[in-house]
Amino acid sequence: MDKEDRGQIMNYEFIAILMFLTVLVVLITGRHIYAVIGGVASIFTLLLWGRGGLAMPFHASFTLLNWYPLVTLPIFIYIGYLFSASKISDDLYGMIHVFMGPLKGGLAIGTIILMAIIAAINGLSVAGMTVGTSIALPEMLKRKYDKRMVTGVIQAGSSLGILIPPSVVLVLYGMIARVPVGQLWIAGIFPGLLMAVLFILYIIIRCKIQPEMGPALSREDWDIPWKEKLILLRASLLPLFIIFMMSGLFFMGVTSLVESSAVGAVATTIATAIKGRLSWKIMDKVLSKTLSISCMFMWVVLASMGFAAIYDGLGAVHAVESIFLKYGFGPWGTIIIMQISFMLMGTFLDDTAMLIIVAPLYIPLVSMLGFNLVWYGVLYTITCQIAYLTPPFGYNLFLMRAMAPKEISLRDIYYSIVPFVLIMVLTLVILMLYPQIGLFLPNLYYG
Repeated sequence: MDKEDRGQIMNYEFIAILMFLTVLVVLITGRHIYAVIGGVASIFTLLLWGRGGLAMPFHASFTLLNWYPLVTLPIFIYIGYLFSASKISDDLYGMIHVFMGPLKGGLAIGTIILMAIIAAINGLSVAGMTVGTSIALPEMLKRKYDKRMVTGVIQAGSSLGILIPPSVVLVLYGMIARVPVGQLWIAGIFPGLLMAVLFILYIIIRCKIQPEMGPALSREDWDIPWKEKLILLRASLLPLFIIFMMSGLFFMGVTSLVESSAVGAVATTIATAIKGRLSWKIMDKVLSKTLSISCMFMWVVLASMGFAAIYDGLGAVHAVESIFLKYGFGPWGTIIIMQISFMLMGTFLDDTAMLIIVAPLYIPLVSMLGFNLVWYGVLYTITCQIAYLTPPFGYNLFLMRAMAPKEISLRDIYYSIVPFVLIMVLTLVILMLYPQIGLFLPNLYYG
């Protein structure tokens, strides 16, 4: 390669860096993410290649639209909103209230369990936040739980929705990394359960040291006849039915990825009808929200795919590789720096934009360094969970601020997530030290 060719490559690397910095700067103005990403991509395309260059984002977008598993995205969103509207979670929390109430911090522990169940049904964090703030939050505050414990538990617990299958984030990662979504889903099970267990251990230890953080309920709140307790146990049947029909049949090999989402939607609709909550008013509300969120996702994804196509055309992947390899960070040092960069970007980007802008640059390097892309997908998802709770623009922080009562300040919300973020970082470290936690089930299932 002669000097002129090397200079041209360096110019393209500079343009790639300039594109990325331009996106970050324009995002500060508060514009919509899809408009920023798509607008910057379009301007740079026209400046570099003229109108002919528009074929690159056009073909990238249609490649995405031809990706069949994308059909699952609106279906999982529908399942999440319909489950929330069905009030099945109310009955679940009533059961948790009785069985966990005698323990110190019992309602907080039960909330984490409830969030894990919701995560196994909807694949998004927003449904968990909605249920947590509408059901668990007022109950715990009424029972004199510390408000920082309450808000921290709900925010952290709801973030499990993007790790425990079915996870929409892992579906999008599978699209970028060209990794089977089934393997990613199975890989998320043990790390998700590990994180939930660590949350529960923290609550138990904290409430044992400081009982005022989560006092046990009075005897009259939970001491009911066993016959009534057994009736309450029936509240778990409908969620278990939905989880089995959606994830159970998929893992048994009876349904494909898309079929499992469709079966899950039918099962959730039937469960809502059994609860007597299936009405035109509720369906109109659920379908409107599903359409709104799905369209938002699609705009962001389409704009990001166009941006990524231009980025890749400029050789940004090679620029990233040369930076990491030039400074000799080593394989593990490179992985750690990648995760730190995702955490930093997660303070002002949502997980979808972050995944589609940056992941196409990192994934080839991860593969080149010899790491498993399924394992890295779980690492990325945990990093997204941390970003969801990281100030100043953590997604769950804003949701909590919008849904919480006035007596809970933004300062309380920020302080409440500190121990849970540390637990997430601990989970990330454990998974890096022991990759088989994430890879054992995919290896066992897929051989």
